[in-house]
Amino acid sequence: MGISPIGWLHTLGSLPAIPLAAYMLVKQGRIAPETKAGRAYFWFMLLGVLTVYPIAHQAISSIVATVTLAALLLGYALSRWPTAPRLWKYIETASLSLSVFLLMVPTVSETLRRLPVGKPLVTDLKDPLLLGTPGALFLALIVGTGLQMRALYKHKSIQSKAGS
Repeated sequence: MGISPIGWLHTLGSLPAIPLAAYMLVKQGRIAPETKAGRAYFWFMLLGVLTVYPIAHQAISSIVATVTLAALLLGYALSRWPTAPRLWKYIETASLSLSVFLLMVPTVSETLRRLPVGKPLVTDLKDPLLLGTPGALFLALIVGTGLQMRALYKHKSIQSKAGS
């Protein structure tokens, strides 16, 4: 079965979010909504999330899309609040990290099941590689978000000491 036009829009529209997220996580240690890369990430993620609904074959796809949309909107809304309490930066960071995780789980799963074309790496839904992927990504989410929280806290401590 081939990919529909809306499926191509979904795939090609959300694909740039992956290198954008990787770039920001390496360069800034988090998804940085206030940057050009952060704004581009938002729009590519939004396109990807909204185009899931017409192509979703399983209810779980729509649920994941809705959670992703909520995490994305929450993170970006908090980033735009002019007098946000410090706690909100932590929630913003965690929400946007969750959006990356929710992008990567289906991306990796679909990649394993479709590539290379004609001889995909995974052909059985019970393949250990496919079954282990969400757990590995979840571990990366937990460790990565923890490191981000620590960096935010240290940054706050450094700013407090500099202001004293």
